[in-house]
Amino acid sequence: MRKLLAAVAAAAVLLAPAIAQAQSPIVIKFSHVVANDTPKGKGALKFKELAEKYTDGKVKVEVYPNSSLYKDKEEIEALQLSSVQMLAPSTAKFAPLGIKEFEALDLPWLFRDDQTYASAMKGTIGKWLFQKLEAKGITGLAYWDNGFHMLSANRPLLKPTDFQGLKFRISGSKVADQYLRIMGSIPQIMAFSEVYQALQTGVVDGCENTASNYLTQKFYEVQKDITVSYHAHLQYAVIVNSKFWSGLPPDIRGQLDKAMAEATDYTNSIARQENEDALAEIKKTGKTSLHYLTDADRKAWQEAMQPTYKWAKGRVGQEVLDLLAKELDVKMN
Repeated sequence: MRKLLAAVAAAAVLLAPAIAQAQSPIVIKFSHVVANDTPKGKGALKFKELAEKYTDGKVKVEVYPNSSLYKDKEEIEALQLSSVQMLAPSTAKFAPLGIKEFEALDLPWLFRDDQTYASAMKGTIGKWLFQKLEAKGITGLAYWDNGFHMLSANRPLLKPTDFQGLKFRISGSKVADQYLRIMGSIPQIMAFSEVYQALQTGVVDGCENTASNYLTQKFYEVQKDITVSYHAHLQYAVIVNSKFWSGLPPDIRGQLDKAMAEATDYTNSIARQENEDALAEIKKTGKTSLHYLTDADRKAWQEAMQPTYKWAKGRVGQEVLDLLAKELDVKMN
């Protein structure tokens, strides 16, 4: 009997790791660079909630906001190395991979409004761009909206001449670099996590971002003037490591697809309101002056930035410009 009990105990010890492994949840590390209280931050948390619900706990989503795991310069490489499974970078971040076509989405005055953007990204252009990522071991799952950019500095930016000599932080898009250079300023690429200090110490004079990011990162504390220009759109691509994604059991992947679809609808539905609320909060602080473009000012900005479209052909290629022109019914030159 003792021998039998000993054999059973030994078998249990041997089987324990296998049983534990079988019961362990699949972990998805979801890293991003903004605060939880932003459209992207709330979208990531919504995906976590739904993914864990629909998989009945078989998947655990760990969300790492505010560059707590990786900075925006590091995260895509981390995804390719399987150090993290899911990201939601701005679409400008794909150029270093050799996929410059995404930068066409940064063209100034491209999208008339949030609905125009949403419709376009659900259509041909969105699918076509995601196909470009496949060769890099990346699968595109969804596009998340964060609304339109504003520009800030320590002086009002109303006329194109107001930009002369100012250093602006940009996320890395060569298209943004171009339209700001056309305006006479000096763009500088910088990690999102470093922007507040750079503005505070004068390393850069200003930046462009959405209202929700100005509020949650407290950029308004170190910028005397913000122009509610809405001159360009900020969008994110939710991406996953292809090897990890394809290796998931089909039923789990289907449940995660459902969670992502619902999280995307949620994120995009709140983005506009979040930015409007953020703008109201910034105004309430009284720490920065909000400026609005007149029709004449807006036209002057549009005319000044227009050469960016002709320049972009050599950067992003004619094919993506043609797709956008057809999708949005706009002229590219």
